[in-house]
Amino acid sequence: MKTIVSPGHLTLIAAMIAARKSAGLTQIDLARGLGCQQSLIARIESGQRRVDVVDLVLWARVVGERAENFIGIVERATPQEQKM
Repeated sequence: MKTIVSPGHLTLIAAMIAARKSAGLTQIDLARGLGCQQSLIARIESGQRRVDVVDLVLWARVVGERAENFIGIVERATPQEQKM
């Protein structure tokens, strides 16, 4: 079974949490802004759920960031030799 945890994924989660906190938002605030349940935010932030590109764009908008910033962070954290 393939794990969902990778250096890039862990870095993405950390960046998403940092952006949420920097925006002064709780998980509940973010969930309201995204129109979802707080439990979904908790699953994403704990690494239990992967984030797709559309989710990332929406998250970035609510926290006042650009999705491209998150992509760049993940790109730098993902080893060249990593496979899918």
